[in-house]
Amino acid sequence: MESRLEFIRLLQAGGIGMAALCRRFGISRQTGYVWLRRYDGEDPDSLKDRSSRPHHSPNRTPAALEARILELRDQHPWGGRKLARRLRDQAVADVPAASTITAVLRRHDKLAPPPPRTPPASRRFERATPNELWQMDFKGHFALRQGRCHPLNVLDDHSRFLLCLAACADETAASVQAQLTAAFRRYGLPQALLCDNGSPWGGSGAEGFTALEVWLLRLGVGVLHGRAYHPQTQGKVERLNRSLVAEVLVGGRLADLAACQQRFDGFRRVYN
Repeated sequence: MESRLEFIRLLQAGGIGMAALCRRFGISRQTGYVWLRRYDGEDPDSLKDRSSRPHHSPNRTPAALEARILELRDQHPWGGRKLARRLRDQAVADVPAASTITAVLRRHDKLAPPPPRTPPASRRFERATPNELWQMDFKGHFALRQGRCHPLNVLDDHSRFLLCLAACADETAASVQAQLTAAFRRYGLPQALLCDNGSPWGGSGAEGFTALEVWLLRLGVGVLHGRAYHPQTQGKVERLNRSLVAEVLVGGRLADLAACQQRFDGFRRVYN
């Protein structure tokens, strides 16, 4: 403030032009004229910095639409893209861009600030058409009030359509085969299935193949395994597991497998 007042006093005293005085103070002539225009000798705060926020924002998201976005976010822990799609599915008028919805969520502390930009950890891939490749995995099992649940996920690599989300009582080949049989009858046979190296599809069976792999190969379904200790190979199904935890497995413990399957079916409808 003292520097700005000195600038005004020297300018009003005369003898030094605006351009030369601005060079001496290290400011642009535009800034010098702004200070001169704002200066009011009777108001000591007239030279303080002012907010550049506009008085009117005609393009701001309407308050009612912001409230609808926040209401939907409270129901589902989704980001801007999913919320935008859901609003369009609900025939909401003038749905803003996903980036605008993300900004609304951050403004209301519903999202953390964006992380610093880093190069991608691995190369992305996606098959060209549905049923070229399915990804399959058991999400870590968890306790119920009666027994334990072993969630089996089967996801189409191209469309990310969730083909199967089953609340299994164990992780045996028989349980997986029963669920895959139902999925094959409904959606057709994939060209290949991608899974990790764990039981029951991995491990050391006869001639290097497990019983489940032999059954799949006889059906003409190729079997692929991700690299050991490299879950990025199955990034899509791993990302699905994160959504499953956030939207279904938080809160109180579920009663039994039937109650768990009911929750899974509701999640699968919304997810797809």
